[in-house]
Amino acid sequence: AIVVDEAQDFADSWWAAVLASLKDEEQGGLHVFSDENQRIFGRFGRPPVPLVPLVLDHNLRNTKQIHETFGPLAPSRMYSKGGDGPSVRFVPCATEDALDVADDEVDALLEAGWEPGHVALITTGRRHPVQVERADFHGQEGYWRTWWDDDVFYGHVLGCKGLERRAVVLCVNETGSQDRGRERLYVGMSRATDVLVVVGDPTVIETMGGPSVARRLGITQEEKA
Repeated sequence: AIVVDEAQDFADSWWAAVLASLKDEEQGGLHVFSDENQRIFGRFGRPPVPLVPLVLDHNLRNTKQIHETFGPLAPSRMYSKGGDGPSVRFVPCATEDALDVADDEVDALLEAGWEPGHVALITTGRRHPVQVERADFHGQEGYWRTWWDDDVFYGHVLGCKGLERRAVVLCVNETGSQDRGRERLYVGMSRATDVLVVVGDPTVIETMGGPSVARRLGITQEEKA
């Protein structure tokens, strides 16, 4: 059997090699998982074979509070099956200050008793200096091994699809003018299982996620002004 995850980012030319690798279609087959709202790369391949679609519409990863906050970004109706947790917290700041403010929020989580290995800081724009430093020092393979370290993980939303941490600080350190901002916000907000803190410019976040997400984050007209 061959399992393809994040298939919405799978290129057309890759499917030929995948299908050629199947030894016995009857015994194993091809299983494809995709989420169109997480299409954050410019590839638009489709499996060239008929598949039976099964819609997975139960969210088991996130607390109800986190699910309800990013719910308007989901491509279809989803049902929250997670537990209760604290409300998602939004920390407004200018885009140029977002990295520093996100660092402060990580420190606050650690001071509140969170284990470093349960915390991640994820950026949507420029990569965090710690991520750049670790990738330069360890190489890409070594950098990804740091995910399993007992330390805060620093990553970018493009590389964190499918991953999760109990507590996530999402740093929206971009202007909101780039393509696929809605998808990046959706991926970033849904990485936290228990606690989510969103840091960034209120106007940028509303541009990326729309007024429904801004309202659920508690963004006010005064903050946008």
